[in-house]
Amino acid sequence: MAKTSPEENFAALGLTLPPAPKPLGVYKPGLQVDHFYYVSGHGTVQTDGSLIIGRIGKDLDIEEGKLAARQVGLAILATLKAQLGSLNRIKRVIKVLGMVNTTEDFLRHPYIINGCSELFAQVWGEENGIGVRSAVGMGTLPDNIPVEIEAVFELND
Repeated sequence: MAKTSPEENFAALGLTLPPAPKPLGVYKPGLQVDHFYYVSGHGTVQTDGSLIIGRIGKDLDIEEGKLAARQVGLAILATLKAQLGSLNRIKRVIKVLGMVNTTEDFLRHPYIINGCSELFAQVWGEENGIGVRSAVGMGTLPDNIPVEIEAVFELND
């Protein structure tokens, strides 16, 4: 059986990419160094360009938070496609750092970031789509978004 490509895997999900986010400060959305591609922190950009807003545990529940993390994953995919031309240029996910805007008593940060990690596993497969990861809580995030995620990818030769 032929192996499917990341682009084919993404198409099969039937999801829509948001516009690739533009930097809101002095930084690059992504940067290639040797065989690695570093993606700056991305937020919850939706297909209409608006942001999902709110703190998990106050404004959003845990499932809405997980969907917000998936939306951040989609924004990262949009940047990868805009910068690299194709998701097929990515060999594997190396690292994901997920930052979650939550109330003080919220304890399930990894569950929220699974929204992004599960998306990456669907696109690149279990072997290459799951890398190392950190999921941490924050007192606040820019524009009161619920999730911000940065990632590092290995490029194909």
